Amino acid sequence: MENNAEISALVKLLDDPDEEVYQHVEQRLLEYGGEVIHFLENAWEQSFDGLLQERIENIVHQIQFNTVKEDLNLWYLSGAFDLLQGALIVNRYQYPDLDEQKVINQLEEIKREIWLGLQYEMSSVEKVKLINHVLYQQFGFGGNTKNHHDPQNSYLNQVLESKKGNQISLAIIYSTLAQKLDMPIYGINLPQHFILGFIDESKQEGTEYGVLFYINAFNRGNIFGKHDVDQFLRQLNLEALPEYYRPCSNTDIIRRVIRNLISAYENAGATEKVAELNQLQQIISDQDTSQAS
Repeated sequence: MENNAEISALVKLLDDPDEEVYQHVEQRLLEYGGEVIHFLENAWEQSFDGLLQERIENIVHQIQFNTVKEDLNLWYLSGAFDLLQGALIVNRYQYPDLDEQKVINQLEEIKREIWLGLQYEMSSVEKVKLINHVLYQQFGFGGNTKNHHDPQNSYLNQVLESKKGNQISLAIIYSTLAQKLDMPIYGINLPQHFILGFIDESKQEGTEYGVLFYINAFNRGNIFGKHDVDQFLRQLNLEALPEYYRPCSNTDIIRRVIRNLISAYENAGATEKVAELNQLQQIISDQDTSQAS
């Protein structure tokens, strides 16, 4: 209760014209973190003062952004095992009140449809064709070719609503669904492109880096082989490095999501967002080549 009294008193001081008083108040509120947000939102609703509303919006955003930074750091330091969780943390940067359960339920619904069609004797290619049928034909997902630079393409909640995404968001949805159904499909970090690989977990002879074949989630789950990757790299005049053929880490994937967002917001001239996303990038920017996929 003491806290509530202090928070209420601090919120009343937010419209103080003295900049020094305001900075002190702001600092104290930021230290409290998430528990002050509903006080601030109430004050915003009751106010007709433009300056006060702007100050409240800035503090609420700063608290929410700090939470995203803390959560991303924790995800990274604890091994970055859950790709979906990493994507949802980045999602909260733009949508702090994100209903994560809704996103999980939407994925579960698609997973269930795939599961209903699965048969024990199916080959890996047949399984992928089943995912493709459910995801692209039944649910209508597809690459956003018209508005490729839209930042919304990188936010999973938006992609699940609009059914349109970029290479990486569609690949995250695809591999998440596959892995929930025990299919070893993982992201592969190609330059200027992001693809998936179906991994032969027994690492049989003759498979390159354990990859049976590659999948393009942006192009309706098109299946292709190593020679196509070779050709793509030749077109870009790039050396055929091993990391262009084998699965990358979850950290690499989330790093690339953030990089896409930075590029999208640079295009839109949203310099504050670019600066904040650079801070998120910094949290996971250590070169952690040791991490398994």
